[in-house]
Amino acid sequence: LLALTAFICIETIMECSPCEGLYFFEFVSCSALVVTGALLLLFSLNLHTRIPQINWNLTDLVNTGLSTFFFFIASVVLAALNHKTGAEIAAVVFGFLATAVFAVNAAVAVQRWRLSRRQQSRQSSDYIRARSESREVVHRPEIQRLDA
Repeated sequence: LLALTAFICIETIMECSPCEGLYFFEFVSCSALVVTGALLLLFSLNLHTRIPQINWNLTDLVNTGLSTFFFFIASVVLAALNHKTGAEIAAVVFGFLATAVFAVNAAVAVQRWRLSRRQQSRQSSDYIRARSESREVVHRPEIQRLDA
């Protein structure tokens, strides 16, 4: 919601003389809104369970990490190059708020990713142990060779 609000604020600006900072902020806010919205839709409808080949915890971590980084850069650039209009100031404020929320979400995503890695390594070690135990040959004296 903060990315959407920042995008709406930046879209209300009618004129700018150095527009590079504004365009960069517009690109970052729109991109974060679209990608995060798509992931939110996938997770809300449980569609991610139909594609188990993708590591969704890592995907969420990468999305939130990149969104945090680029929102911070775009907000700093827009803060440095703005003309102190109400819409630009509001966009900068919502940009920094979105940065903070994405950073918190990135921290949560790191914890979920680490937890999923631990569970995967535990499952793979259980699988390896089960396979090695099933291959062990037990010497049973009741089974004798028929060669004699």
